Amino acid sequence: MTGLLNDLLTNLMTNQLPHPNTPPHYDAEWDAADLGCGELVLDLMLRLRKLESGQILRLIATDPGAGSDIPAWCRMTGHLLCANDPAHHVFFIQRK
Repeated sequence: MTGLLNDLLTNLMTNQLPHPNTPPHYDAEWDAADLGCGELVLDLMLRLRKLESGQILRLIATDPGAGSDIPAWCRMTGHLLCANDPAHHVFFIQRK
């Protein structure tokens, strides 16, 4: 049990997927394609509002700035970036 707990904590702290072939469970999905920062975070906010607290949104965002914009936005808004896969432009965001 301790090893599993340590693995989960490490994954949360590094925001990396535990196994590339095993994505986290998610409740909703949105492919934002290459939307830029302004539109991306506005639409993201509206989509997260539709979820209940604790639910997870799987976001695909291919804009070059998304890799830094999404984590920063999550920190500023209090939503949790559960995991991300930078190679595939996928982010898992848990609503606060």
